[in-house]
Amino acid sequence: MSGETLTSGEYIKHHLTNLTFGKHADGGWGIAHSAAEAKEMGFWAIHLDTMFWSLLLGALFLYFFSKTAKSATRGIPGGVQNFVEWIVEFIDSSVRGSFSARNTLVAPLALTIFVWIFLQNLMDLVPVDVIPEISKLLGIHFMKVVPSTDPNATFGMAIGVFLLVLFYSIKIKGVGGFVGELTLQPFSSKNPVVNLLFIPINFILEFVSLAAKPISLALRLFGNMYAGEMIFILIAIMYNAGLILGLFGGVLQLGWAIFHILIITLQAFIFMTLTIVYLDMAHHEH
Repeated sequence: MSGETLTSGEYIKHHLTNLTFGKHADGGWGIAHSAAEAKEMGFWAIHLDTMFWSLLLGALFLYFFSKTAKSATRGIPGGVQNFVEWIVEFIDSSVRGSFSARNTLVAPLALTIFVWIFLQNLMDLVPVDVIPEISKLLGIHFMKVVPSTDPNATFGMAIGVFLLVLFYSIKIKGVGGFVGELTLQPFSSKNPVVNLLFIPINFILEFVSLAAKPISLALRLFGNMYAGEMIFILIAIMYNAGLILGLFGGVLQLGWAIFHILIITLQAFIFMTLTIVYLDMAHHEH
């Protein structure tokens, strides 16, 4: 923990507060210096830490993979090239198994989603006080380092996928085919009058199913990563609760970190797989 005295509640609130930039109550723009100020900034506030870490990790991914691709050789690959090729082959096999149409965008998109989300999740394994304490020395009050624990980030990625699903649904099936999927199923009848009565019922059911796709994508990733971050914070509190609890907290932290490696990988894989499945559904008639 930091040198200043904080209660457990204040410590948790501090570590769960984003570095927020937005409009203050007095009309001026700036960075919030408390959770209350951040809340007052409303919808149009920007979480600077989420933006910084997500963009930095995305840039590192692009740099690492592009550099490896440019230096790739035909002979026996080195360790780095072998690792990148293994990831690419893993993503390619996942796309081939879940996507039956032809679209050159899907595999690169799946690779980007998996690696980018994995890197964001991986930041959860950094000790919870290290980067925030360094940030305090630089005069930065708040610093959340796991972008996927911010619903703004997870919803942003999910909405991006959802827009692609809508685009390809209309492109492949046409406006009429897309509207027909929302209004002519699951209930239908040979009687045109009865079929007309089914349209609003079908639309409600299908629209809820369609809207649930980005919501489930975003909340599943956010919920799992937020819970993992909270557990790490609670374990960190134990270090100030005496020697015995501190030692017990160290054992818990090691155990949870090892288990959390599975969680961060699984969440990236699930987000990627559902993206592929949703895009596959957009390319075919129901």
